[in-house]
Amino acid sequence: MSGADFGLWTYLAASPLLWLTLTLLVWIAADGIAVFCGRHPAVNPVLIAIVLVALILVATGTPYRVYFEGAQFIHFLLGPATVALAVPLYRNWRLVRRRLLPIAAALVAGSVTAVVSAVGLALLFGVPKPAVIAIAPKSVTAAIAMGVSTELGGDPALTAVLVIMTGVLGAVMVTPLMNALKIRDYAARGFAVGLAAHGIGTARAFTVDSTAGTFAGIGMALNAVMTALIMPVLLAFFF
Repeated sequence: MSGADFGLWTYLAASPLLWLTLTLLVWIAADGIAVFCGRHPAVNPVLIAIVLVALILVATGTPYRVYFEGAQFIHFLLGPATVALAVPLYRNWRLVRRRLLPIAAALVAGSVTAVVSAVGLALLFGVPKPAVIAIAPKSVTAAIAMGVSTELGGDPALTAVLVIMTGVLGAVMVTPLMNALKIRDYAARGFAVGLAAHGIGTARAFTVDSTAGTFAGIGMALNAVMTALIMPVLLAFFF
């Protein structure tokens, strides 16, 4: 940057609205790229947006703390968004009630497997206890995962990174995996991805089918509650 350009950037970076606006514009651009590519599973708008924002921060030499101070309103919305997870469950309660037994079985199996497999592999590779705790809730929506991790002595920042990675991988893999396994029931497909890949997977499910998206939202909400309840018990078994 020239001296004049750097001065202008310093002035703009001081505005808290800059990073919020930039984040929204980057998301619109990333989603546009995904639409242009026909919503291909590999072209995930969340991953694209993360990479673009990271490149901008590196190119401008902006510390993450400065970025977060400007874009923290989006972080604040995680709270109301988490509470709103109850909405699809309420709206589709009759449909859920008819499938209550398989949903309950899948929820218990999926929640326990997600925590046990993550903790078991981490311990196998000698990962320190705080990092193990941070890894355990990786399949839960970020707001709850970070809270659970913090309460149990984990690193919430590491948890956030792992939650995002899990969601992106789940969103990329879910459609080809379900097709390869010949699973045609969109309720089952959606519930599985919502349980394993939380909000990012749920967003992907809605682009495929509305029923899949609805059950993904239900799976995400129920798994958040289940993981918060079982994680302390499972970690006590390992430690």
